[in-house]
Amino acid sequence: MTTEVSFYPGCTAHSTGLEYSLSLHAVFERLGVKLTEIDDWNCCGGAAAHCLSELLGLALPARNIAQAQKLDLPLAIPCPGCFNAVKRAQHALESDPAKKQQLQRIIGFEYKGGLQVKAMHEVLLEQVGLEKVAGHVRKPLAGLKVASYYGCALVRNPKIVRMGDHENPMFLDELVEALGGRAQDWSYKVDCCGADLAMTHGKIAKDLADKICVGAVEAGADCIMSSCGLCQINLDMKQTGRNSPKIPVLYFTELMGVAFDVPGRNVWWMKHMVDPEPMLRAHGMLE
Repeated sequence: MTTEVSFYPGCTAHSTGLEYSLSLHAVFERLGVKLTEIDDWNCCGGAAAHCLSELLGLALPARNIAQAQKLDLPLAIPCPGCFNAVKRAQHALESDPAKKQQLQRIIGFEYKGGLQVKAMHEVLLEQVGLEKVAGHVRKPLAGLKVASYYGCALVRNPKIVRMGDHENPMFLDELVEALGGRAQDWSYKVDCCGADLAMTHGKIAKDLADKICVGAVEAGADCIMSSCGLCQINLDMKQTGRNSPKIPVLYFTELMGVAFDVPGRNVWWMKHMVDPEPMLRAHGMLE
């Protein structure tokens, strides 16, 4: 049985987050989830837009809401930053009549309400189910110790994104266990990695990333598992290895692809700065 959702890929899908995009499409196809890309989508504005203008920061993702509601399907968003932006725009449309009227006038649409905006893990948990995910495992991540990294945008503001426990979320840890791995308890799972500061305050971003990576190593993890294109590339590139060995940083969909034994999965991590192949080979997950 095929599950269909509308899909907003975001700007990094074909650039810095290419391996996320490739692995995501491969594993969701394996699970029978049809990702129907919304027509004529635009950049959500990321972190930059709302710093320049609150209205711009709402109008850009609101236009994607306008495009998505034409399909009358749940809207799945892989990037936590994009997800957060769309949820903030939806919150404004549903809780502030003046902003709703203003956004509708600027974009030229009528917000109907009721659009389900979902992060990709929510599609897995709510519309696929961990039991079905586990049923597709061909090479369990047996013995692999994974530090699930949620970051800040996926779980905050808790009143807007509504992800449950925003200080100690467990949904990615549950996915690790369903894949046969061992989810590590650690202290930095929701800390900001500083990705939005990488260009303007590089040292701060490097220090934040280093702290997180060192924390994962100290917790005994073999790798960090992320769901964010900005977080993955920041942690992968900015860790220095000064205070601990460098640690591979993979997307959750890459580890799903390993567990599902998806052909060609080695192509996904060719862009990684810290090569995960030695780690995966050491755990018997590569031929």
